[in-house]
Amino acid sequence: MGKETKTNACRILDRAKISYEEREYPVDENDLSGVHVAEVLGVPPESMYKTLVLKGDKTGYLVILIPVAEELDLKKCAKLSGNKKVEMLPMKDLQGITGYIRGGCSPVGMKKQFPTFVQEDARERESFIISAGRRGAQLVLSPKELVSFLRGEFADCIQK
Repeated sequence: MGKETKTNACRILDRAKISYEEREYPVDENDLSGVHVAEVLGVPPESMYKTLVLKGDKTGYLVILIPVAEELDLKKCAKLSGNKKVEMLPMKDLQGITGYIRGGCSPVGMKKQFPTFVQEDARERESFIISAGRRGAQLVLSPKELVSFLRGEFADCIQK
């Protein structure tokens, strides 16, 4: 599989001088789950994070990154983002709001910069894996550098 052109997320990270490693994988349109991608790449699922977009009743859109095998806790996300209630962005609205499609949504390079929260366990990691902004491409980078660049924060966002 030859390298495709750089994604917008990669170009943005290059400009910000944030180091990353790109990993490509064959896309299975029947299974776009992060757990499947982790298996294909041969990495533990707890090292790969999915990008979820939510809409709050008060503050609008927010972005949450959690390990691919974990479940989001909507109540925790509402509280930490200053909302009474948050809900997942309907899939049909994802591309219009973020510029990305399901299975290729990166927290870097969305149409607008939204408040971003990364599961607090990532703070302890040297690196983690996130979407590069297209199906078939992932980025390995420092969670601390990413959170700093996105002006995000580490928070507890998952069901225990």
